[in-house]
Amino acid sequence: MSPRSQRNGRPAGAVAICFLCLLIGFCLALCGCQPSKPEAVKTVSIPDGEIDPEVWGKAYPDEYNLWKKTEEPEPPGKSKYKRGFDADRPTYDKLSEYPYMALLFSGWGFGVEYNEPRGHANMIRDQLEVDAARLKAGGVCLSCKTPYAPQLQKELGADYYKLPYKEVLLKIPEKNRSLGVACIDCHDNRDMSLRLSRGFTLVEALKAIGADPDKLPRQEMRTYVCAQCHVTYNIPKDKEMNSVGLFFPWQKSKLGNITIEDIIKVIRSDDSNKEWKQTVTGFKLAFIRHPEFELFSNHSVHWKAGAACADCHMPYTRVGVHKVSDHRVMSPLKNDLRACGQCHPEGPDWLKERVIEIQDRTVSLMLRAGYATATTAKLFEAVHRVREEGKPIDEEIYNKAKDFYEEAFYRCVFIGAENSVGFHNPPEAMRVLGDSIAFAVKSEAFLRQILAMAGVEAPMKVELEMAKYLDDRGGKKLKGEPAIEIKDPMNLQDMF
Repeated sequence: MSPRSQRNGRPAGAVAICFLCLLIGFCLALCGCQPSKPEAVKTVSIPDGEIDPEVWGKAYPDEYNLWKKTEEPEPPGKSKYKRGFDADRPTYDKLSEYPYMALLFSGWGFGVEYNEPRGHANMIRDQLEVDAARLKAGGVCLSCKTPYAPQLQKELGADYYKLPYKEVLLKIPEKNRSLGVACIDCHDNRDMSLRLSRGFTLVEALKAIGADPDKLPRQEMRTYVCAQCHVTYNIPKDKEMNSVGLFFPWQKSKLGNITIEDIIKVIRSDDSNKEWKQTVTGFKLAFIRHPEFELFSNHSVHWKAGAACADCHMPYTRVGVHKVSDHRVMSPLKNDLRACGQCHPEGPDWLKERVIEIQDRTVSLMLRAGYATATTAKLFEAVHRVREEGKPIDEEIYNKAKDFYEEAFYRCVFIGAENSVGFHNPPEAMRVLGDSIAFAVKSEAFLRQILAMAGVEAPMKVELEMAKYLDDRGGKKLKGEPAIEIKDPMNLQDMF
């Protein structure tokens, strides 16, 4: 046998047979012993119904750590108008920023303490710190604030809405009693797909506007999970003013066209939707809260382009070697407009200038609408004094004035409560505020006519008595802060 036919004392034929056996074994393993599809290695399993974000964080630490950052204040000065939770101070009093709101909301919890919103982590904490007047509606106030809301609503039924706030809060496990929006509110625990957790609110509302909540594309879901809370809603009352439900006033609207006109028609169609009595006028009114989805989805340019809330408020970011959606949800301005750069190449300085221009115009009109509506409210106060003195009042003109006043009020509140300062839909925001001014001015004209007919001369400039509404509010005796008041960026309001 030649040297080439041997290696380490083994015949060449034996080596070949050995190699062939290994090859056959490998092929058999591939064909018969391996699973037909590769399986992802799961190091952590999230139980069904698990609410505690810490458990989710063991499987998704990057997203969890970003979500935890919503507890931290943001650098000051990045947003001109939305200063909530900036590092220079814990809260900004919205009634001091926009004093007309204190007058219009007097008689209502929002007229006692109304702060600019902070990060998602503070949703319950802010409720526990705010004046108790804001929580009189009861347990229903937890609906957007805690991931336990769907479970509580299912277990308690009608009592969930009307029981005192703190009584319902105590039914949440102590560890998570101050927990705000959490992973389970938006995600399925098994595959992280997006889900709608608020069946008793958003799902029913989507059906009312012709959308099928079971057949929503993923890109649209990246908006609808936010629309579970970033919407306006009404809390119907019984005769004793106990809360008996919660609904989104979309019944007269269509998807992509939820207008303020249709919202007003719904909330004015049933007296049970009126939740409070305005001190200045004595009118029983409904309210409008943070209608971000309604404004954004009503033919805005970004909505029509297919952008979702998450595209702008949760842009992709890098954590180490991973690319994840930024779960420190915040204003694009406070995130240095990184989200905008995905579509707009002009650069952050140019983009910020455009945003501020839109917001400046919105604030200017909002102040005009707010003070025009407040002026009308004070004229109603004057008319009511005249009526109490026994002087004749033209009831037909009075009813027209009241109708126009309510139309102005709801439009003014709609934009004032919406958290983008008009940016989510600039043309619509301007239209709504312009109409608010028109209704308020027309109502004022009717009221001046009534006073003139009663032989009473109305002053050219109505005294709003702002200190009466701004100072010594609630149990904390809160006072107005002139230093943080937002003035008209167009320098016109003082002329009016």
